[in-house]
Amino acid sequence: MPKQKLVRITTIPLSLEKLLEGQLAYMQNHYQVIAVSAERERLEAFGVSEGVQTKHVNLTRQITPRKDIVAVYKLYKFLKKEKPQLVHSHTPKAGIVGMMAAYFAGVPHRLHTVAGLPLMEATGFKRKILNFVEKLTYRFATKVYPNSQGLKDFIEAENFVKPSKLKIIGQGSSNGIDTGYFSDTHFSTEEILQKKKELKISETDFVFIFVGRIVTDKGINELVEAFVSLQKEKPNCTLLLVGPFEDTLDPVLPTTKKLIESHPKIISVGYQQDVRVFFALSDVLVFPSYREGFPNVVMQAGAMALPAIVSNINGCNEIVTHNKNGLIVPTKDVTSLFKSMQALIANKERFLALKANARNAITSRYERQKIWELLQEEYESLLHNT
Repeated sequence: MPKQKLVRITTIPLSLEKLLEGQLAYMQNHYQVIAVSAERERLEAFGVSEGVQTKHVNLTRQITPRKDIVAVYKLYKFLKKEKPQLVHSHTPKAGIVGMMAAYFAGVPHRLHTVAGLPLMEATGFKRKILNFVEKLTYRFATKVYPNSQGLKDFIEAENFVKPSKLKIIGQGSSNGIDTGYFSDTHFSTEEILQKKKELKISETDFVFIFVGRIVTDKGINELVEAFVSLQKEKPNCTLLLVGPFEDTLDPVLPTTKKLIESHPKIISVGYQQDVRVFFALSDVLVFPSYREGFPNVVMQAGAMALPAIVSNINGCNEIVTHNKNGLIVPTKDVTSLFKSMQALIANKERFLALKANARNAITSRYERQKIWELLQEEYESLLHNT
């Protein structure tokens, strides 16, 4: 008997690579999986690495009505031809395009995962437009999966969709964490010291790390300001930034960028394919984001035995329990961020207590294989009830 077809859609292949790594290969054991995204060459490379079919559709992350209508039509024709039983989208633009095309193509199970809502930081007319698009996405979907309790609560509070359409898979997260891969046991003391030497980080420095896009929404302006103040008081500390600048969509302040480029204790290494060694040489993750779905970075750091200082937003405040495996601070609050960073560098006993709990807090709740199994069970339940 031929396998049922499962189409997975993201706006760009980077989301497939980072948000769903390994998941499509796992699902290929049970379904005929087709990955849909933009950037043809990168998408095809992803297809080869995961062993799945691909379909290129020219999606954009910005609001581009004309291109979006073309994308809906092309995807509609593709879905009418392929006749999948399941279409599952991720990311906002892929959600509206994918769910609309799947609806008109008559796909019975139209599923959308919500892993963060840009509209949370929008205001005025832009907020109204984004609210409308989100509601429309959910209307075309048959099931909506917020990947955190906080997102589910927000969606319900905003009346975006009937609660009966909403469901969280497991305890949250779109893909869980491979805790065997993210483990500090992969790196020897010698390797860590060598990497610190390459980066010109003192062996005795206390290292705060941020991993993610270097943009305003991630709290980078506040993080840099808090660190610069802290470093004046505690000279033996370093801020390590791992991730790309995005100067077109959501740039940091010019003063922040200048400090990142000039401050001797701020090290920026750009985008890195493998972030583990950077976690391994660090002491604390600082992740003061304004909005998230269920951030992989916080889970990755925890699996690498790093306590985390995170903002009090959905996802972050579910992964981190205050004073157990990290500290939670208000968003956009430089003073609170400074005091939390100061507390962990000054109080070794408190730092070590949080560190001791960090890895178990992840392995006990977010093991990747379990997330995959739960999602596949969800698919089977839907197909069985068709």
